[in-house]
Amino acid sequence: MESKKIFKREKDKNAWKYRKFFWRSWSIQASWNYERQMNMGFLYGISPILDEIYKDPKDAELKKDAYKRHLRFYNCTPQTSAFVLGLSAAMEEQYYEHRENIDPESINAMKTSLMGPLSGVGDSFFQGTIRILAFGLGINLAQQGSIAGPILAILISFIPSYFVTYYGGKIGYLMGNKYLSKLYNEGLMEKVMYVCSIVGLMVIGSMMASMIGITTPITFNKFILQDVLDGIVPQIIPLGITFLMYWLLRKKVKTGWMLTICIASGLLFSALGIFA
Repeated sequence: MESKKIFKREKDKNAWKYRKFFWRSWSIQASWNYERQMNMGFLYGISPILDEIYKDPKDAELKKDAYKRHLRFYNCTPQTSAFVLGLSAAMEEQYYEHRENIDPESINAMKTSLMGPLSGVGDSFFQGTIRILAFGLGINLAQQGSIAGPILAILISFIPSYFVTYYGGKIGYLMGNKYLSKLYNEGLMEKVMYVCSIVGLMVIGSMMASMIGITTPITFNKFILQDVLDGIVPQIIPLGITFLMYWLLRKKVKTGWMLTICIASGLLFSALGIFA
């Protein structure tokens, strides 16, 4: 009973935090960019909590590192991003309290590991189901001259988004703090973060294979180069191009130049019949 009272007091004390996740996640795509996509929106969502964690002037460098940490690549369904915001905030608090035992890179590993599953579920539910039902019904009523059409479409779209966004941020933060503390006390945090890192790498690998659709049409009689390459390593061309972009990033090549290289080389190799 006492533990339930403590948990309730914690919920009341931290209510402002998941209200921030709720309101700020609605604008997470406002500064979408081609380099890191929703990273600036994510930082906007978590910045009030970072400011609260690192409020001591002596923690200025830690705060700067945290800001940089959350400016890395991020892309996920906006409605499910509140859960990631909440869990990331909980992990930042745990890291601040136990810096000697927690690798801050595990926070981004967790974010990366959640992007794929939450985007798959979120996009299918909100974009592929709710939106179609809402506006299908709304358009049908609007064609009959009813003002209820657009109103109903907006309500049907908004209500599920409201509950998923609000309770997603709340559950992510509260459950994150509860179970992260338990994992830390039982000495399991390192193993969990190791698993998150592996899952994160798997998500990045699947993104490379699915988002970079480059093949080669080169053939000689019955020799098909693409089949040979797939026999060595499936999707080896997208993998190689990804490593090339990573190498350019390590060499501090600006994003504008990288986009120019991609566009120019894509047009050239396509015209020469090397890439398709």
